[in-house]
Amino acid sequence: MPRWTQNPVLGDKGVGSIPSSGTTCFAFFRQMKALKVKSELAQLKRIRNFLRENLRFFSLSEEEYFKIELALVEMCTNIMRYAYPGGKGDIFLKTWHQDATIYLEIRDNGIPFDPTQIKEWEIEEMINKEQKGGLGIFLARKLMDGFSYRREDDQNILTMHKKARAKRT
Repeated sequence: MPRWTQNPVLGDKGVGSIPSSGTTCFAFFRQMKALKVKSELAQLKRIRNFLRENLRFFSLSEEEYFKIELALVEMCTNIMRYAYPGGKGDIFLKTWHQDATIYLEIRDNGIPFDPTQIKEWEIEEMINKEQKGGLGIFLARKLMDGFSYRREDDQNILTMHKKARAKRT
């Protein structure tokens, strides 16, 4: 059985990881999808459509789908608002399914920002202090089963995951 590189990457020849043995696993590649959008709020509809198209193969309740969508939209909105001060850039999205987990990867070339370093507020504390900012990150971290960040090749790379079963065909 081929072993996959730890983090699938977006490269100049497409999206995916190469099995370390040099063999190909076509089922894995069929499940991996990518989208590039401009860092503009008007692109949120394309992002939602991309997510809907890619999650239709999974047995998700309406609530589970909403949690994933909200987490993705919140993180993309933060990039659109803050990653490119004084200009616009791109957002690169990738989804894939491995074992019983859906992965969402969000990349941008904006200013370095690690959302995992933002303090986890308690909702009541945020309201009492009239805290502005950080709620979207807080929500995404709470709604998803995994939330990790790395900076690589001048890119912010956020990976979120949620447990989900593929639909039986």
